[in-house]
Amino acid sequence: MAAYSALIERFLLYLAAERGLSANYRQSIRRSLSRFAAWCTEKAFSPEELTAQHLTQYQRDLHNSGAAASSCRVAVVHLRIFFKYLAARKTIETNPAALLHSGKVTRQLPDTLAAATVQQLLESVCPSELPLGTRDRAILELLYSSGLRVSELITLRPEHIDWEENFLRITGKGGKTRYVPLGGMAAKALTCYMNKARAMLLGDRRGPLSNVVFLSNRGEQLTRERIRQIIKERAQKAGLSDKVYPHIMRHSFATHLLENGADLRVIQDMLGHSNLATTQIYTHVEQKRLVSLHRQFHPRGKKEN
Repeated sequence: MAAYSALIERFLLYLAAERGLSANYRQSIRRSLSRFAAWCTEKAFSPEELTAQHLTQYQRDLHNSGAAASSCRVAVVHLRIFFKYLAARKTIETNPAALLHSGKVTRQLPDTLAAATVQQLLESVCPSELPLGTRDRAILELLYSSGLRVSELITLRPEHIDWEENFLRITGKGGKTRYVPLGGMAAKALTCYMNKARAMLLGDRRGPLSNVVFLSNRGEQLTRERIRQIIKERAQKAGLSDKVYPHIMRHSFATHLLENGADLRVIQDMLGHSNLATTQIYTHVEQKRLVSLHRQFHPRGKKEN
């Protein structure tokens, strides 16, 4: 395991220093490669003796362990770039992952919430409940009205908010900056939080993390996992299912914009997608809804018994 750990650390340093990949993506690769390293150690395979057959066996074992198809594909991608790096630096003689295939990609429609469900969730959080209710209402309003990723939410700083024009300056994946609108209800909730609750959470602390917008009850930056917990807890209190998580607010944001006539390229800009094809998955959600409505209401749309 030690031999693999050293190689993985060197690889992660390369991704940070030369490729400029985000900490979240590097952490994902670390988990993926650490799982592979543990498998190799259990099988007593050293890095130098690995072959394409070994990697195919790992791919099969990963699938048989119950891992989702998407997780298996991501694991293969990580192995391919890892071994390409090792081969390029002559750490290994040949690249055993050169011909490794990730399998057929199946497009999955994103989960979304109905507009009424989102409204139920938002209204269940009392903004006058200082400081946590005020904070959580602002978090939910912002995720839904601006379509932020959780990583973008937790790193948002006060100077990124343009109160006059009601815009947020967001630095997303790849260090790309975009401007997203701050809706009226979100602006109201955020103003209430900044004027009242944030100072209560900050207290007398003036640490290095106190310059982010959203704080924990200890005055520290919230983590991705804590945001997930907050939304799960709020959804349960609102009488909703467990199928409510941070990214579903972003999916709902995009879907509801599309349903109400927004241009797909405008949605692409607001989400920060570099490729329009990534945004086009939301058109499938809209098409699915249209088919459902046609079958429900059109005389020729109903299926015969």
